[in-house]
Amino acid sequence: MAEEAAPPKKKSGKLKWIILVLLLFVLAGAGGGAYWWFVMRPAAQPAEGSPEAAKTEAKADAKGGEAPGRNAKVAKLPTFLVNLADPTGRRYLKLTMEVEVGSDATAKELEGQSAKVRDAVILLLSSKSYADLAPIESKLQLKNEVADRLNQILGGPKVLRVYITEMVIQ
Repeated sequence: MAEEAAPPKKKSGKLKWIILVLLLFVLAGAGGGAYWWFVMRPAAQPAEGSPEAAKTEAKADAKGGEAPGRNAKVAKLPTFLVNLADPTGRRYLKLTMEVEVGSDATAKELEGQSAKVRDAVILLLSSKSYADLAPIESKLQLKNEVADRLNQILGGPKVLRVYITEMVIQ
């Protein structure tokens, strides 16, 4: 009786920790793979001569413009500095944009129409207030409005996209 039964030794649980660490690595790898697949992977471009490429070209021809990204050129517009249409009259907007056009000829035509371009964009921007430009949806709408005005000046859907490269509202 002097010898009492010693309690059995607890297992250290090393196996549980190893399984937990391996599971963590598998989940991290799956998350990284999913991020690369959905975010970082370059978009597949249809090969020339394939049916998908022909569909893209047909859609662009039906619109009267060119396929985005194909022979497209980027033309820089001058920086615009305008007072906003706020009641206090103390806010201003500094905006620099670049536009994607279908060809070099369109870019040169845009440069040749610089007075009309500046006039149209300044009138558009000065009609906006801070509340009109604050949300992101409004900025996207502004890009579409600028593209519409430029296409009116150029006489057709020649401006494919508008990129805002600098925007300061103060």
